[in-house]
Amino acid sequence: MGQSVVRFSVSLPPALVKEFDETWRSMRYDNRSKALHDALRSFISEVEWMREEGGFLVGVVMALHYLDRPGLLEELATILRRFRGIISSIQQVYVEENKMLGIISVAGEAGEIKRMAQELMAKRGVKQVKVSVISP
Repeated sequence: MGQSVVRFSVSLPPALVKEFDETWRSMRYDNRSKALHDALRSFISEVEWMREEGGFLVGVVMALHYLDRPGLLEELATILRRFRGIISSIQQVYVEENKMLGIISVAGEAGEIKRMAQELMAKRGVKQVKVSVISP
């Protein structure tokens, strides 16, 4: 007998649903449930390292943010100054007229990288934060 499943409801903006549907179809999934299953698994494995506090890691933190939100650049600069001990370099890429991608190279304790990423994620005007780290 196979594993049981749980049916649940999720509220999403129509544009996000449309984009997700186009994506899973282009990837040739048989159905939305399987695509969502894989997306959830990917999300969990991607952020699982954040549960750990110890260990030295190296990698990048990418933060996509809006340029037209008043005060956001100063708030982000304050966060980055506070975590300068784990930041190796920062590259800024202008993505669109009102969006910038910050690519922050990091090397430090997992807990510090986690705290920096969480502070960036919490800022209004930061659209998305993605962390990719490895243990050297």
